[in-house]
Amino acid sequence: MTAPKNDPSCVPTSPALRPLRGVRVLSLSLNLPGPAALMRCQQMGASCVKLEPPPPPGTVPDSAPGTSGDPMSGYNRTAYDAMLQGVRVAVADLKTEKGQKTLHRELAKTDVLLTSFRPSALLKLGLGWKALHQRYPALSMVAIVGAPGARGEEPGHDLTYLAENDLVGGLDLPATLYADMGGSLMASEAVLKTMLLQHKAGKGHYIEVALSEAAAYLALPRAWGLTTPGAAVGGGHAGYRVYSCRDGRVAVAALEPHFAKALCAAAGVQYANILTMLAPATHRTIAAYLLNMTRKALDALAVERDIPLHTLSK
Repeated sequence: MTAPKNDPSCVPTSPALRPLRGVRVLSLSLNLPGPAALMRCQQMGASCVKLEPPPPPGTVPDSAPGTSGDPMSGYNRTAYDAMLQGVRVAVADLKTEKGQKTLHRELAKTDVLLTSFRPSALLKLGLGWKALHQRYPALSMVAIVGAPGARGEEPGHDLTYLAENDLVGGLDLPATLYADMGGSLMASEAVLKTMLLQHKAGKGHYIEVALSEAAAYLALPRAWGLTTPGAAVGGGHAGYRVYSCRDGRVAVAALEPHFAKALCAAAGVQYANILTMLAPATHRTIAAYLLNMTRKALDALAVERDIPLHTLSK
């Protein structure tokens, strides 16, 4: 299976830029945030292992190839395979004695443990940080949770965390899983932090990464008023909008004065300053100009006038 060209999992990392080379990461995480974080760690040079539970009885034929206990393998096999490139995968039922032996055999040679369970589930599996740190003093742990502190046991998902941070509009679903992917970046960042701290202190450290906080971080431009309706990058600036064109749409990002001036010159608007771009008349004139342009003509205009834009089909 060939991954798409814009898939970051396909992009090789220079050996000189692999700060986690020699670091061993063990992941117990399922679905998206943890495996995506593990993917990033592998790209940064870490030696990565993922322990998965066996699939629930009766959910798949026993003879099915590539059967996995990670629900992501059923949701989207392409995503599952992409996130596990270069990762050694093993099966272990952590609720059994045999699974626990497998787990601790791996933990004994692990630098960072990556999890995505509720706090109560970690305790049931014997993976509370206090006990874990006592048994493996050099081991660090990055725990991905839905929400921090007292909210740790609340049910939630990417969509609910985006909604509570005003990142869901109307009835349409967001274009991607922002909280999950933002959380995965924070988790891989946390792995780097633990290695820096371990290098300084010579012992393991615990870092919690909350998906709700990842969503809140991504929402900061909105909280600051940058992307609220009518704000500069919320539709108020005529050079930073999505417009209709003759055979599709065009995303225009002519925000800086020199880009805005070039756009105005093409559309026949006399540019003076930022106020020009906020004027309703400018919006109307640029909208009318772009509406009569084809995507091909707009692509050529972008090159000719040095205007940042990207054409889209309907």
